[in-house]
Formats: sequence, C-alpha cells, structure tokens
Amino acid sequence: MEQLARLEDLPTEYVDTLTQKNLVPLWPSLRNVLPPVKPIPNTQATAWKFKDIKPLLIEAGELTPIEKAERRVLVLANPGHGLENMRATSVIYLGMQLLLPKEWAPAHRHTPNAVRLIVEGEKAYTTVEGQKCPMSHGDLILTPSGLWHEHGHDGDEPVIWLDVLDLPLVYYMEASFVEGGECQPVVSTADKPNYAAGLAPVKHFVRAENNSYPMMRYPWSDAKQLLIDLAQKDAEGPIQVAYVNPETGEDCQKIIGYSALMVRAGETVRFSPRSAAQVFHIIEGQVQINIDDKQYDLEKADTACAPCFANIDLINSSNQDCFIFIADEAPIQKKLGLYSVRDRA
Repeated sequence: MEQLARLEDLPTEYVDTLTQKNLVPLWPSLRNVLPPVKPIPNTQATAWKFKDIKPLLIEAGELTPIEKAERRVLVLANPGHGLENMRATSVIYLGMQLLLPKEWAPAHRHTPNAVRLIVEGEKAYTTVEGQKCPMSHGDLILTPSGLWHEHGHDGDEPVIWLDVLDLPLVYYMEASFVEGGECQPVVSTADKPNYAAGLAPVKHFVRAENNSYPMMRYPWSDAKQLLIDLAQKDAEGPIQVAYVNPETGEDCQKIIGYSALMVRAGETVRFSPRSAAQVFHIIEGQVQINIDDKQYDLEKADTACAPCFANIDLINSSNQDCFIFIADEAPIQKKLGLYSVRDRA
C-alpha cells in the first residue's frame, strides 16, 4: 500500500488548531489502526514461571493480611500492554491468588466474568450464589458476571489458583465495577441437575435463561479422564476438550473460551495461526512451547500467552503426557464476526 502523509508534513499552526477543536487527522495514523493483512498486536509472547511467582506470593501473604487486600493477587502482566495496565492480552487478565489457612476472602460481585483454575493446595472452596464449590488441583470454577462469590479455606496449607477474567475488555467499555456483600449462606444443590452422566434436557422443552450457568465447578478428574479416554481411541491428536454449558453446548462463558489439551509423550501439537490470542497453563507434565521465534520450557503451574496469528508449537519430548489448560478470545470474536484461522506460512 502507498505510504500516507505523516503528521509532521502538516503545518504546525494547522495541527494546533485541530487540537484546540478536539480534532485529529486520520490519515497519518490510518495504517496503525487499520494495518494491512493482519493486526499489529500489543500482546507479546510471554511466560511466567510458577517457581518465580510462588515465593513472592507467599511473601505477599506475610506482608499483607487478607483484611487489607480483599483479594491477595499477583497479576501476570504482559509487557507489551504496559505492566501498569495489568493485561495478559487485550481481553484476558491473569492473576495468581493466594488464600492462607482459615482465611476468608469476603463476598463481592463484579461485572467482569471470572474463572478460577486451581494450581496448588486442598480444602479451600469458592461459594457462588450460595453454591459451595470445593477447590482441588486442576478444577475449573466459574464466577460469572454479577454473581455473588467468596473464598474460604478450611485446610492447613496455602492454596493458590489462577484467576482468568475478561477485565481488560469490560474496563475498556467503562462497564467495570464491584459491589461488596455479606457472607453467603450455603444452599442445598440437591434439586440441581447432575450433568456428569452426559445428559441434558432437550432444548425445545426447556425455557432457556439468558444468564443460566447450570455448572459452576468442572472437576479436573473428569476432564483428565475424558482426555485419556479420547487419546486411547484417537491414534493422532490433538486431543482437546472444551468447557461448555451442558444445557446449550455453548462456551461456558460468553467472552473467553476455556479448554483442556493433552499433549501425549513424544508428541508435537501445531496450532494454525488464529485471530484470537491464547493463554496456556500447565496442569500436569512439561512441554516446550514455541511461539513464532520465542521458545519457553514450561513445567507444572507455569503459564504463557501468545498473540493473535502466532505460529504455535507444543512439543512434549518427555516420557509423560502433558495436560494444558487454555484460555482464548475466540467466543467474543465469533460473536462479533471477527474470528478467523489461517494456514501456516
């Protein structure tokens, strides 16, 4: 495309007059906001090692009591967005949260959607709208937009989990806020459907609720076993399952998509370039991830992110299977008609 005129090509007096009138010429910046062929992402390929995060998180527990923190979190910030903006990607916020024995993180609700992927520790729980969800390694727990939730810990060792929120997008839309609340009484879930059998009501007999979340907790034991079963039937990968709403078959939340991937021992999984940025968190095992020209060796509880349209290779050269939790921006992009996948160059 032809090079467009620069701002410096315009007379200073003209530019000053535009500024005084709150006007900006488009053409000098047109290629920045509408670049040829593909976006120019601020999101950079980045990795965060759990061995670096954990001691600092434990120290945070010593330095700041939960009463002074409300949520004791270290944010996994992408330098491409500026650390002060607390973004992993343009849509995804990541944080490692610590809860010490006998602590209670008070009830609140907020507009961003959130999930918790349990990294380490036992006997903590999240209560969502009165539903008490035990937190065990690898479990995924939803705390959707506008629903009351709190965290408690009945165990004897620290519990750490990965928070994933659509906070950057909600904040950009000037729709981000939080409300505080009281401790939630736990309600019985005996009358709630159990979808573990893989059965769901037929849609035309059910009145669909726009904000219905029939499952708040997705146990890792179930997801892992499904991946193993699928791997035994499929000689060639990739072996990947999505976390979905069992009543609709759609993504379990509206903006960010979540899935679990198995990279078998000795296997390489290659991702085609896609328009959605992605986050990879190692639940079990180890893997080498190549993101374009960057290479990271990831172990259990490590996290990495990749920008849009990146070439991604997951290489498991060990003799043990690797299980990876993935968060991506595909749901919101699909709703807006922006999602695409391309062939690798």
